[in-house]
Amino acid sequence: MEKLNNLEEKTGSFPRVPLAHLPTPIEQMKRLSAGFDGIDLLIKRDDGTGLAFGGNKARKLEFILADALAKNADTIITWAGVQSNWCRQTAAAAARLGLRSIVVLFRKPGGSTEPDGNLLLDTIFNARVEIVEASAETKMMELSGVAGVIDALVEEEQNAGRVPYVASIGGSRVEGSMTEPLGALGYVEAFSEIFLQTSAMGRVPDAIVLATGSGSTQAGLLVGAMILSPETKIIGISVSEEKETMSRYVREISEATLDLLGVDQRLEEDDVIVLPEYLQEGYGIMTREVADAIDLVATTEGILLDPVYTGKAMSGLIDLIGRGFFPEGSTVLFLHSGGTPALFPYRYDLIKHLDR
Repeated sequence: MEKLNNLEEKTGSFPRVPLAHLPTPIEQMKRLSAGFDGIDLLIKRDDGTGLAFGGNKARKLEFILADALAKNADTIITWAGVQSNWCRQTAAAAARLGLRSIVVLFRKPGGSTEPDGNLLLDTIFNARVEIVEASAETKMMELSGVAGVIDALVEEEQNAGRVPYVASIGGSRVEGSMTEPLGALGYVEAFSEIFLQTSAMGRVPDAIVLATGSGSTQAGLLVGAMILSPETKIIGISVSEEKETMSRYVREISEATLDLLGVDQRLEEDDVIVLPEYLQEGYGIMTREVADAIDLVATTEGILLDPVYTGKAMSGLIDLIGRGFFPEGSTVLFLHSGGTPALFPYRYDLIKHLDR
């Protein structure tokens, strides 16, 4: 417990604002596990963090918006895709704290901008929504790929006498106004929470499986596992980037987080596990496998997954179990990172695949 207390002391030394309902519960998925001989499946319900339908971003925003307030910001600027969970929760957190929010949403060619799902919620939270047409060359995952749009908004806000704070996509990378990996801190703390809960259950997980999109959720869990439970593997199912890029993001954020916490330990080559094969047709593309995973978890456990992140990660987990990736007797925890508002704009594709 000494390591746990030391880690909690370190993460607790950083300013934060309360936004999430914590701790979120861990549940056994008994009916789902029954279909997989020898594997015990648990689920961490971070879809229940409470902020704007919940999700993993609430943990990150507690640290990021504390930093924004410390820097006297009155406007939060960030960016992502049109149905971004990150932008939805950022807009909600800004509203709660009395800050302005500007969300730049990049639309793929032919993509819808109907007020549905997360885009509807952005509007309800009174975010200023800027829709930008994306091209095949648009690289959203790093600020350098969208700097022209963001820089123009920063200048506009400054000219109006406001103090903007630029938060990186997903609250992940150290860029913009974020000079530290604050988003990952939320998931270092989340691992401490998982460690306490599963230790009380007598079953610290052999692996944690999650959707990895911008890197900091996986990075935070990885750092927490390195310190508290090195035998626990953190397995990211990539939903946005191929292996080399996604692994680089996770590694860079993890190393910056270790430095921030003053931990001398370094990553080994095989610590960063990113599986890109379930990306399939690309980010946000509904497939039969994703629909089947959503269907299976809904009809066995009464839990809703989303078509972009958790549905894709669960389809990967199901395939991994079927291929014997996990030794018999393993305890595997699935992180439910939220995202369920995206079910609604994907409803026609989902119903088509479910054939109902």
